Amino acid sequence: MKKLAISLMLSLGLVAAVQAGDAGAGKNLSATCAACHGADGNSAIPSFPKIAGLGEAYILKQLKNYKSGERENAIMAGQVAALNETQMGDLAAYFTSNKRTVGFADEDKIALGEKVYRAGNKATGVPACMACHSMDGSGMSAAAFPGLGGQHSDYIKAQLMAFQQGKRANDPNEVMRDIAGKMSNKEIDAVSSYIQGLH
Repeated sequence: MKKLAISLMLSLGLVAAVQAGDAGAGKNLSATCAACHGADGNSAIPSFPKIAGLGEAYILKQLKNYKSGERENAIMAGQVAALNETQMGDLAAYFTSNKRTVGFADEDKIALGEKVYRAGNKATGVPACMACHSMDGSGMSAAAFPGLGGQHSDYIKAQLMAFQQGKRANDPNEVMRDIAGKMSNKEIDAVSSYIQGLH
């Protein structure tokens, strides 16, 4: 919980330094993003994230991290290479202004997924996902915690596994690495499915 509080404070500091982007300008820049993420940020491909409604500060942070190499992805590194910070902010504003579509959770994973999302696992020290990502999955934009509700389960699962294995390391104070490291693969699978249907 201490790490979570520290992360929240750092995120709030980050948000204070972020100026709102221009969604209209971002829309004009978004054509190359559409191939993977969809024209409005609702990717039809389960391995590519839906970035609609994700949160402006969060999207901007990820774009900066791809550009700096702090978050590794060859495709995204190429996409952001020529973008300046204003353009990244405009793209973040545009995709955040769009509404994310919602999918469906697998019926047999709802009970465990809902338990992990809403209550965590006290026995293993896993906090409730909704503490940062909100009850309906809309996130906490002021703290740069992304909205997850409706996100592809394949993508959520891949990211949780990457955090669990230390392959993704751009989370403030290792909060997500710590949480995912305490989760079982069954919990990760179930909560990923649950989030896909959350709205």
